[in-house]
Amino acid sequence: MSRFIVDGMNVIGSKPDGWWRDRPAAQRALVEQLWTFAASNGAEITVVFDGRPHDVDAPAGIDVVFASRSGPNAADDDIARLVEDDPAPHDLTVVTSDSDLAARVRQAGADTLGARGFATCSAERCA
Repeated sequence: MSRFIVDGMNVIGSKPDGWWRDRPAAQRALVEQLWTFAASNGAEITVVFDGRPHDVDAPAGIDVVFASRSGPNAADDDIARLVEDDPAPHDLTVVTSDSDLAARVRQAGADTLGARGFATCSAERCA
């Protein structure tokens, strides 16, 4: 089974589609997209968002986490900690286009995939 940790705002921000006008709606839309991906291949996905927590209906297989603090790199620090604390980090793929975060999680043993690459991947290529 594939396991992913998604840098939510990094993925959302990779498409300048007006997401900033309604951040909660963009976050909900990403969770729906992640669920479609997870349902197609049985992946387990944790998505980490920056910003103020709000209700997001997360279907089975999708864990939604909001950064434990506010400020720069808050979600990045939480993502790095998730990877470092995981008993099998080599089984994780972190989805981010943030080069500093990617370097941190690779050093901890995870694989990485860019936001655009994830957006265009299929179940067979990314699982």
